[in-house]
Amino acid sequence: MTFEELGLEPNTLQAIAEMGYTTPTPIQEQAIGLVLMGRDVMGIAQTGTGKTGCYTLPMIDILSNGRARARMPRSLILAPTRELAAQVSENFEQYGKYHKLSMALLIGGESFGDQERALDRGVDVLIATPGRMMDLFERGRILLSDVKILVIDEADRMLDMGFIPDVEKILGWLPPLRQTLLFSATMAPEIKRLADKFLSNPKMVSVAPPASTATLVTQGMVIVDAKNKREALRSLLKSDSVANAFIFCNRKRDIAVLFRSLERHGFSVGQLHGDMPQAVRTETLDQFRRGDVKLLVCSDVAARGLDIPDVSHVFNFDVPSHAEDYVHRIGRTGRAGREGGAFTIATPEDGRYVAAIQKLIGKEIPLVQIEGAEVLALEEGSGDARGGRRGRGGNTRGGKGESKPREPKPRHEPKRDTAVAKPDFEPKAEARPEPKVEQKVEAKAEARPAPGPEPRGRNERTERERSDRDKRGRRSRSHLPADDIGEMDHEDDVVAFGGHTPSFLLRDPFAK
Repeated sequence: MTFEELGLEPNTLQAIAEMGYTTPTPIQEQAIGLVLMGRDVMGIAQTGTGKTGCYTLPMIDILSNGRARARMPRSLILAPTRELAAQVSENFEQYGKYHKLSMALLIGGESFGDQERALDRGVDVLIATPGRMMDLFERGRILLSDVKILVIDEADRMLDMGFIPDVEKILGWLPPLRQTLLFSATMAPEIKRLADKFLSNPKMVSVAPPASTATLVTQGMVIVDAKNKREALRSLLKSDSVANAFIFCNRKRDIAVLFRSLERHGFSVGQLHGDMPQAVRTETLDQFRRGDVKLLVCSDVAARGLDIPDVSHVFNFDVPSHAEDYVHRIGRTGRAGREGGAFTIATPEDGRYVAAIQKLIGKEIPLVQIEGAEVLALEEGSGDARGGRRGRGGNTRGGKGESKPREPKPRHEPKRDTAVAKPDFEPKAEARPEPKVEQKVEAKAEARPAPGPEPRGRNERTERERSDRDKRGRRSRSHLPADDIGEMDHEDDVVAFGGHTPSFLLRDPFAK
């Protein structure tokens, strides 16, 4: 099948031919026609199979008829990372150069003013990351009531980065009558639930098993101690015919350390991670594309969607914590029918993560022996059970030495007594003796000082406190006669009312 048979317009076909493409990829053969028909599509295919062209090419034809109004885009493409969003915008410029379509790119790290001015002119295609998209909408700079086509690219990466709540909020701002396209490299259960919620009777397009790796990529794994990982990486870079390569680390701190180490050993190397300014990230990628930099030490920000066809190798300096990330990392090589190599440097403590990767891809990763290195084996069941990223030597984040799993604290539940609860006191058959009130009255009367004039040196504070108690109605018992005090003291035989209960409350009202 050719692109002409898919029903694309001549201007679009001319741009495709000038880029050197003659036949569509398998997923493009199935998806482009469905998008042109206006159907909702859920496309699942491994990375490097041309998923971006599945929606950019038909969208150009659909949007070629019509005109955008100020601050009211006609289509919206959501991408998880700035690099992927920038790459999608480049594809639109290349495929749509013979169409008069306007486009705006909304990503973090760029000027708000430039992006707002582009929106004021009116755009046919709006490409954005969720964070910057929400910022401009809440400022009142975007109106989404005219969006006819929505694209969610790299949906599984959206899940991993925690963007799904933001995506749901953005979808609430869109009109209900729209065409929604969802593309992903893996088919996790969360992606299925996302499609059921946001897509209307979607057509499923899948051309490869979920989470499969490219057949032209040669995979290998080296098992060494944590202290020997950098030496093992240098041996792989020198032994194999490496033209250029991505080197993935799990942590940004390790990226800087590895970058300086390779630079000291004379390698042409750059670094890329999410904390770098956007201008520096863009310039670093351009240098890698041009060949000015041969090696790029990076985080998973470069693992999704970047289309650099001539990458010969990928090295996993750290085993990824999530098995799906392994598929995306090695998908940066072996693209567009080219061969590539992917090597992983593991420690014995990475056994749990390697087992999860091999289970996901459905095959074992062959072991590679480095000359002069000790042959080690993976430990079964090792690794952080929480799936977090590890520090050096397989330890948990931020700690030195061996990491001990935390034992769950025992839950203290109140003891339940199944026996019948007994009353606090039981009635007695014999009558209780009368309290000896006279003795208490006499004892307390003797304790009282004889009435008389108060001493002159009395504390004024005592007088003030007593006056306050009288005002509040909490008068002391010292002013009462001894007989009245005796009427209120029954602490020996009355429990429920405390120690001061009048005697009339103890009398039987029905007694004659």
